[in-house]
Amino acid sequence: MSQVITNRVRTSRRSMLKGMTVAGARIAVGLPPLISMFNSAGTAYAAMPEAGTPAKPIETRFVLWFNGNGIPERYWIPSEEGHDYELTPCLAPLAAWRKDVHVLSGVDNAAAAGKGNGHTNSMSGLMTGTDFTGRGPSGPSIDQIIAGKIGGDSRFRSLQIGVAQESFGESMQRNMSWAGYERALPPEMIPHRLFDRLFGAQEEGWVNRKKSILDTVMADASALQKKLPTEDKSRVDEHLSGIRDLERSIAGLPPGYDRVAPPDFDGDMKDWPRIAKLQSDLLVQAFATRQTRVASYMLTKCQSITRFPWLGYTSARHHDYTHAEGKVQGADGVEGQRVLRDICRWHVEEFAYFVSKLESVPEGDGNLFDHTTAIYAHEHAEANPHKNSGLAMIVAGGSPKLARGSHTRVTGTVGDVYVTVADEVVGAGIGKFPTASKKLGALLT
Repeated sequence: MSQVITNRVRTSRRSMLKGMTVAGARIAVGLPPLISMFNSAGTAYAAMPEAGTPAKPIETRFVLWFNGNGIPERYWIPSEEGHDYELTPCLAPLAAWRKDVHVLSGVDNAAAAGKGNGHTNSMSGLMTGTDFTGRGPSGPSIDQIIAGKIGGDSRFRSLQIGVAQESFGESMQRNMSWAGYERALPPEMIPHRLFDRLFGAQEEGWVNRKKSILDTVMADASALQKKLPTEDKSRVDEHLSGIRDLERSIAGLPPGYDRVAPPDFDGDMKDWPRIAKLQSDLLVQAFATRQTRVASYMLTKCQSITRFPWLGYTSARHHDYTHAEGKVQGADGVEGQRVLRDICRWHVEEFAYFVSKLESVPEGDGNLFDHTTAIYAHEHAEANPHKNSGLAMIVAGGSPKLARGSHTRVTGTVGDVYVTVADEVVGAGIGKFPTASKKLGALLT
């Protein structure tokens, strides 16, 4: 911990700034991790005897991150195993964090067989370890199983976040989180709606820049800051400035950005990198202010049909580029693989941005990334044949229990990865998952 507070009044980790709009909407702004919330070593939350609150360990968080349509294996999976593997073109955006990630290959999606169009059954197996019923999976997704164990003490048991606003396909393509048998939990894809969920706003005055939600909590903020040490005053100022920047960024999105295209729309052309970063910023806010411990993040949909104008690829949709039957000019052979390489590299760039934002938030004797574990997955390995064996995954996080900085070819299932991470790294104690039969020692220190 860079600065230690010993003999000072402690601040409750659940402190919030509260206010009310003229229209009567209640606003609640959570505080970031402040130095005065922790013990003198920064290793746990400080006891609050006056409130009858004992010291508590810093909570772990879990994220399941998803991109659709699989990968080009030659550009994604490293040839070498161990710590000295060479970063592939798709993984290059993670260069600054290679010591914090464990790249896996060889993972088996054991429940992907059965009815479906290749994508739907694979997605069901990946998320829930159960068969696709024709409308959805037969059980809950891994994020919801983990949320059932560690999410009960949070404002939100879990958050479901999306980016690409596709309505193409069926429920299985559009959703990654499932509460149970055919019970989808749709991702929130609209940044201003996610902002409202986190801060409690019930009106859109701030969206058109007439005012800020911070106007309603400034009196509370001023009163709090009088009690805080100098270091924490600065952190609160930075936190509030960050929220205001988010407001401005969301308000600056183009008109109509929140209109979801109809299912038969032939691929959208929206600025997904801009929206992805806003959604990542909001998720980091939710973790930092302890509003949730579990989230799913759906950057693109299963069987995605997005286009990529920011990469220069507009003549075909993502899904078209994954198949080599001459569906579109340039989407076959070597050139098609290069297009997929660039698309998948953009996916990883957004994941790297999320990691960087977690790292930027001080928490206790470390930062928010130190207390977060993310699993990054696709529904397929090689995209063209809808390959369900040999999946590539990334496990990232700052936990000392997680073996990092390596590429490992494992012999095991998606379920084995989930149970290992959930129980041994996150500490959720889920115990089992439909396709799990063992713990993967290579993932652990």
